[in-house]
Amino acid sequence: QLQLVESGGGLVQPGGSLRLSCTASGFTLDGYAIGWFRQAPGKEREGVSCISRSGGVTNYADSGRFTFARDNAKNTVYLQMNSLKPEDTAVYYCAARSNWCRSNPGSYDYWGQGTQVTVSS
Repeated sequence: QLQLVESGGGLVQPGGSLRLSCTASGFTLDGYAIGWFRQAPGKEREGVSCISRSGGVTNYADSGRFTFARDNAKNTVYLQMNSLKPEDTAVYYCAARSNWCRSNPGSYDYWGQGTQVTVSS
């Protein structure tokens, strides 16, 4: 069974940092494009960043503050988020698709359950 599990969310003050993790089971992450998405209340799900099978990273949102990394040995990807802003508050999801990166969440085949990130003082 293919499964993605996110962790690392929480409450952080503006300007703070968080590192989200996404661990796969049932398949190897480096055989897929892995995207990070987020969905704020009342808004559509949007792409944040994506890492391709070859390891190239594409940023979609205002994610110059975010760094995407992959640890093949742990079958885990990470999203390091720095200088967080209140508008970054959302549920963050990782997702996998078998081909190249795309920003459209509807093109991804497998999803995690999401992890809540709240940026507030």
